[in-house]
Amino acid sequence: MNYVENIYVCLAAPIFIAILAVGRNPRRAMTFILGGMTVCLLSSYISTFLAGVSGADAEAAAINISPIVEEIMKFLPVLFYMVVFEPEEKGKAVGALLMIAIGFATFENVCYLTQNGAGHLLFLTVRGFGTGTMHVVCGMLVSTGLLFMWEQRWLRAFGIMGLLSLAITYHGIYNMMVSQQGVVAYVGYGIPIVSALILLVQKNKMFRAQRRQTVNKTD
Repeated sequence: MNYVENIYVCLAAPIFIAILAVGRNPRRAMTFILGGMTVCLLSSYISTFLAGVSGADAEAAAINISPIVEEIMKFLPVLFYMVVFEPEEKGKAVGALLMIAIGFATFENVCYLTQNGAGHLLFLTVRGFGTGTMHVVCGMLVSTGLLFMWEQRWLRAFGIMGLLSLAITYHGIYNMMVSQQGVVAYVGYGIPIVSALILLVQKNKMFRAQRRQTVNKTD
């Protein structure tokens, strides 16, 4: 086993124990966080294999291969959850994908820290928030869209493809920018944070509009 698997075991073991010990709702959240860490590990295997087969260097793989593999792998556990368990509250898919994104980003950041050391706190902080937020934004894009499309069976397959394409493109642009040096990289790290703020503002507006509609119907 190399350091990646060692890190995974050290992080996954206490989470797995907690899953067995806590109640139903926290258990679901921690299960998806653990699932996010697991698909991060599997994504690294698949991306490395595809990069080796295609002869892509590290930068080309980060831009052209990793976004495709990672976004698909993050979505598969949620698709399994939706198809097999058929939750009555479809909004749970949003939380599930966000938990997977958080687990994925956490494991990815720890692996990066192990590879590159902890000598530059400011850069690691910026990168940690940027990368973590990027994964969450991609999760929000896919899960929110899925929430509106899931009940329309004829739209479901094409909608999923479109949502994943959007997330992959966003992820690829982020990787392309942060692979550069200087200002371009820091702008790339900042884009997900701005995107997350915009999405949160829009979500709050939608929530307030729904509340007003509910109050009007009640009156």
